[in-house]
Amino acid sequence: MFQEFKRTGPLMDIRSYPSWAADVLSGTQAAKEKVVKHPLFLKMRDGNLPPQQTRQFLLAGWPVIEQFPQYMAVNLCKIQYGRSIGENMARKYLMSNIRVEQNHADQWVEWAAACGLSKQELWGASLPAESQALNHWCWHSCKRDSLATSMAATNLAIEGATGEWSQLICSTDTYENSFEPGKRKKAMRWLKLHSHYDDSHPWEALEIICTLIGEIVAPKYVKLLSHCVSNSYDYMTLSLDRCLLVPDSSDDCDASGRDVPACASDVVLC
Repeated sequence: MFQEFKRTGPLMDIRSYPSWAADVLSGTQAAKEKVVKHPLFLKMRDGNLPPQQTRQFLLAGWPVIEQFPQYMAVNLCKIQYGRSIGENMARKYLMSNIRVEQNHADQWVEWAAACGLSKQELWGASLPAESQALNHWCWHSCKRDSLATSMAATNLAIEGATGEWSQLICSTDTYENSFEPGKRKKAMRWLKLHSHYDDSHPWEALEIICTLIGEIVAPKYVKLLSHCVSNSYDYMTLSLDRCLLVPDSSDDCDASGRDVPACASDVVLC
């Protein structure tokens, strides 16, 4: 039987939510930590990430950045206005954030340009399977799963981890200072926006998810939600791991012994 949830405590306090929500977050924390504290982000923060690996990261992340508004549009199509409080909340949230995510795509392009990647290279990249997995998973979840489940996999998991790893990179000014003064503002715009405000977005998504599901939920659904959230983290980690396999321009070949082209446009073919 559905038991309505209505938040009364602070938005960003897990004690404001049903106990099952805390179980989902705690049960997926280890997978999230692998993303947030990934060696790639630590190297980027410290200015030690080779240019080839930086470019690979930007290329690999682009499909998710570019299509994130489309994931939300698919979820928006599941909603009927006035059917429930949770759906009304989700409708407002998704409609508002679709435009925001489009602006983020523009800012990602600016970041990539500051790192030597053109729009054509972003759009025409031939990515390895590991770098495509997260995008495929997001489409699968948004097309096949319930509104609450697919929002957990995208708005809760991906936006939550992204806000935290962005904060990690921006915790020092080392990476920012690696850009020429004239490029710094545009190069850092995406990172700084996410590190400053995205901490509230996943909590807003969590409130919507809890409102859609209610105070009480069957243990098997808690397990399903945890699995879907963990999938998002695991696919993010898989893509990040793959980026670190790309040798920098000082190397002559990759791990399998093949010659490696040095130009940015060929990075993804390594």
